Amino acid sequence: MADTQNRQQEQDINQLLKVRREKLAVLQEAGQDPFQITKYDVTHHSLEITDHFDTLEGKSVSIAGRVMSKRVMGKASFCNVQDLQGDIQCYVARDSVGEEPYADFKKYDVGDIVGVEGEVFKTKTGEISVHASKVTLLSKSLQILPEKYHGLVNTDIRYRQRYTDLIMNAEVKKTFVMRSKIISSIRRYLDGQGFLEVETPMLVSNAGGAAARPFETHYNALDEDVKLRISLELYLKRLIVGGMERVYEIGRVFRNEGLDARHNPEFTLMELYQAYTDYNGMMDLTENMFRHVAKEVCGTTMIPYGDVEIDLGKPFERITMVEAVKKYTGVDFDEVVDTAAAKKVADEKGVHYEERHTKGDIINLFFEEFVEEHLVQPTFVMDHPVEISPLTKRKPDKPDYVERFELFITAREMCNAYSELNDPLDQRERFRAQEAALAAGDEEANTTDEDFMNALEIGMPPTGGIGYGIDRLVMLLTNSPAIRDVLLFPTMKSLDKAQDKKAADREKKADQETDGRHETKTGGHDEGQPVKQSRISREQALELLKKYNREPFHIQHALTVEGVMRWYAKELGYGAEEEFWGITGLLHDIDFELYPDEHCKKAPELLRGGGVGEDMIYAVCSHGYGLCSEEEPKLEMEKVLFAADELTGLIWSCALMRPSKSTMDMEVKSLKKKFKDKKFAAGCSREVIAQGAQMLGWELDDLFDRTIQAMRSCEADVAAAMEKIG
Repeated sequence: MADTQNRQQEQDINQLLKVRREKLAVLQEAGQDPFQITKYDVTHHSLEITDHFDTLEGKSVSIAGRVMSKRVMGKASFCNVQDLQGDIQCYVARDSVGEEPYADFKKYDVGDIVGVEGEVFKTKTGEISVHASKVTLLSKSLQILPEKYHGLVNTDIRYRQRYTDLIMNAEVKKTFVMRSKIISSIRRYLDGQGFLEVETPMLVSNAGGAAARPFETHYNALDEDVKLRISLELYLKRLIVGGMERVYEIGRVFRNEGLDARHNPEFTLMELYQAYTDYNGMMDLTENMFRHVAKEVCGTTMIPYGDVEIDLGKPFERITMVEAVKKYTGVDFDEVVDTAAAKKVADEKGVHYEERHTKGDIINLFFEEFVEEHLVQPTFVMDHPVEISPLTKRKPDKPDYVERFELFITAREMCNAYSELNDPLDQRERFRAQEAALAAGDEEANTTDEDFMNALEIGMPPTGGIGYGIDRLVMLLTNSPAIRDVLLFPTMKSLDKAQDKKAADREKKADQETDGRHETKTGGHDEGQPVKQSRISREQALELLKKYNREPFHIQHALTVEGVMRWYAKELGYGAEEEFWGITGLLHDIDFELYPDEHCKKAPELLRGGGVGEDMIYAVCSHGYGLCSEEEPKLEMEKVLFAADELTGLIWSCALMRPSKSTMDMEVKSLKKKFKDKKFAAGCSREVIAQGAQMLGWELDDLFDRTIQAMRSCEADVAAAMEKIG
């Protein structure tokens, strides 16, 4: 049944696309090509009309926008037109626009862009509308918008087709309007404080100023390898040396790292530098600026974010890193005498470190592991170890620490600031230490920038500097959970050739004359595969699971993988197969408890005995590829199961280490650290997880982020099911 429905749906879509092109051809033949129109005079937008109805009632206006809905009713019709500010109803009557124009209007499609001239009035039901005297087709939409009432919900499509996302989701458009206002507000605040906005190079010979791997490229004209900048710092400091006492830059920087809910390889950074002040001055500036922007853009300093409310109005907490670690772990690193003692404490607390790490590095590892998650309300964490701060001035009374702070809100770093190092001799030693770290395997370490060193030797005044992640500030003020939600065009893995070909084939079909016989492809993203259907009910599958599994842990794992697979089915566009994906996840380890050494080999016998179909048996067995099965995953569902099965175990092990004992507050960063620690949850194969991500064509961070989201979506249901099972 689902197979037939999918074929019919695709045939219907192809026919609709064909009809739209035919309509365009008719218009062009009649000399009414909408794409030949070069301009249209707009006098008002939708919100202006509704907000100023009392003064505009009965007056003529001219609006333009996209038709989002139509109701044709004989001699009169209604349409809803969406513009930048919102949408407004238009009343189009044959007697007002003329017989032929009205006949043309009735042929317009949802998605077409129109201009409407007419008088402002209010309908009998009280809706503010425009009574059209003229409707002009300005652009013909040749594609079909998502269904209006369900909108565009698939996140992958939303991010790839942001233009469609902006059309269908009003809240998304609001987010990006707010983003623009936030950046404008920051500029106004800093300009009012006497700062100058400047621009510095993006392509550099030495990418320094942060701990990150750069992207590399090549200048053909100069025959030189160069890097994309990872920060704005070193050039802005050169300007301080040159006498420009207060400077800032807002620009894109590029870091060759993974993707997750908080990180994108290219992002917007603002850095500013102020001569004759220190990190205390930067704290005051930051607190005042955050408060100013919140008031100006949001109208309040009480900012809702997720399930909490962030108070930007009261003074931000200020605490040193050592004090914060002591507060949440009981370990006082002021009493830990050296690196050897620090490593001993780390061993006792289960904190993974590398051989090259020093006491300062380990303090930072403790902070990341035990403290960050608690810093929900605005908190300045001050006085970091010198080992992790190569460009920062030491504290005169505690030379192992530097005058540096990071601001944390919602357990996320919002900015990073220093009393800038202006001693060229000390700076050169710091660069040497960074180069030693690079040689020891730290790919994010800096190298010496000789021109910057020359600038420091000319002389830089005492200076305070700070860097802000603009995207994270926008996330906070717009209540957005992921960085991709505040980037118009986030970094995405390229679609594979099969998907590109499928889209091209569909467009080609719409362009061609057909006799109604349409070639079809079924099975979601996997071309040529039929839609998978479950042979047994979910209740029957659960009873089959419990028949061969008694250990609560095994049942909980099966329920978790079921929930994860259901989430992925919807996320990846296989909604019709959600039941199949879910039951496959539920039964994937059906034989593990009885036959751990023959896992996946005994599964077919048990599943067939329970009435399970061969397609599901194949999927279950393929997830054991490389360990106890020769069946390699082929379909996307099988690849997801292969990767997620192993990863859910690792994620749950991490969750049990957290105070909440839950995935609800887990970050990708925490999971990555445990993934690197081979001693932690050693039974979870890192190789299988990595192989699964590779099969899917995803970055590891993307697999981590999605699977955490999937586990969050089903955690409560799994707990309830386990309680019911007893």
